[in-house]
Amino acid sequence: MRSAIILAAGKGTRMKSETPKVLHPIIDRPMMGYIVDSLKEAGADRIVAVVGYKAGEVKEAFPELEFAIQEPQLGSGHAAMQADMLEGEDGLTLVINGDGPCIQPETLKKLYEAGEGNSLTLLSSVLEDGAHYGRVVRDADGHVTGIVEAKDCTPEQRQIREINAGMYCFNTKDLFEGLKQLKPDNAQHEYYITDLAKIFAREGKSVDAIVVDDREETAGINDPSELASASAWLQQKICHRHMRNGVQICDPDRTVIGRDVVIGRDVLIEPDVMILGRSVIGDGARILAGSRLENAVVGKRACIDACRVYNVSVPDDTQAGPFAVLKNE
Repeated sequence: MRSAIILAAGKGTRMKSETPKVLHPIIDRPMMGYIVDSLKEAGADRIVAVVGYKAGEVKEAFPELEFAIQEPQLGSGHAAMQADMLEGEDGLTLVINGDGPCIQPETLKKLYEAGEGNSLTLLSSVLEDGAHYGRVVRDADGHVTGIVEAKDCTPEQRQIREINAGMYCFNTKDLFEGLKQLKPDNAQHEYYITDLAKIFAREGKSVDAIVVDDREETAGINDPSELASASAWLQQKICHRHMRNGVQICDPDRTVIGRDVVIGRDVLIEPDVMILGRSVIGDGARILAGSRLENAVVGKRACIDACRVYNVSVPDDTQAGPFAVLKNE
């Protein structure tokens, strides 16, 4: 059984918004939607979201998930404790923050695979400067012995460039046994899931770390500026995937395509175009500048000229526009 726990209880005060942080939109879905999609593609059988602030709104946005309530909010370890419906399950549980939408399904799949046989496998990243991130500490043989927060690092540990990326794969039974040993022995009086690395290593259990290929995948979102950066990164990722499959996108910086959009070959997409939802674009179609499509089906060799197309099918070899609104309620 592959399970997952998404930590999504916080308000996100630096967003300066009444909207729960995990519900802020990126392209055509809430940011947490990208994490849910990636977990499903990586093979997660059960996904539990731990919620707190405006829990009802998060539940409404993701009715397919299981939920646990964290109230009060006493740290990442305390959040994982609330997902006790997974206790007793066999297999692996991935624990991930709900504010990191750039993580790719291939990376989560690698993390699940690397977790086989370990009590804990964490995702790490190598930076030129570890800055304010927790350092991954290894022994002389390369085994992970703990995660040390930046403020607690010795001068020697501050030189470590491998940092904790904040995503973890646990043996599920070891996770819940370990959570019972956590103590809030820190200035914040919170329960930190990172303490499990040291606890497991001390008990002789296997703890490992794998380095993410692209550290941008692990970026978290704390404010609107970081939200914009993540949106731009995902926009580029999606556009370049389509271009590798034969789609001509004239200016990826000025083209927004949703993750679920299907585009055929020899399609031309001019700048200032948005294609969202479950739109399907047929081979040889042309989407000209200024068009916006949502859940649209565009036939082969059809031309959309500066149109708004919502929930409508455009037949093969036809032209819509210029400046038309096609809408099906």
